[in-house]
Amino acid sequence: MSVHTLHPERVDEARMHAYSIFAPLLIRSLIQRLAGCQGMRELDKLETSLVRLVEETVIAGPDGEAMKEFAVELIVSTLRNVREHPDAKRDLEEIDNRRTAGHSEIPETLEEQLQSGLEDSFPASDPPAVVSTAITGGSKNIVGTDEVLRRKKAARRRQSETTR
Repeated sequence: MSVHTLHPERVDEARMHAYSIFAPLLIRSLIQRLAGCQGMRELDKLETSLVRLVEETVIAGPDGEAMKEFAVELIVSTLRNVREHPDAKRDLEEIDNRRTAGHSEIPETLEEQLQSGLEDSFPASDPPAVVSTAITGGSKNIVGTDEVLRRKKAARRRQSETTR
């Protein structure tokens, strides 16, 4: 059913119903895109400005204050969900938040540094491949300690016999 086929008395009702369904979805999608591009600081600024806008809006009618509370609730819950979304861009950590150079105090940053380090070392983290090389020319006789001592003793005996 399109707008043109609606009964004139139902147009406003359908419009308000569409707004109530699609406005939160559109707002969430826009905020997610902003978070993906700009990061958390921009979300904080956006939340502050949206809440201020709702609070400063004058609504005539008996349910005006309740509507404002619902609007603020929608803003806060939407932004919380977007902040928790894995695609949200995290802000770079301030240098003041570091205890020593390169060591973060923020768990999310530590996790990101760990993941980055693991990804950078990926080929080295694989177990080495077993490679066999063949040397031509036959194999050497491997002798133990007893055999080495016996050969040295025999060589000394031969040498002492030749010097006599």
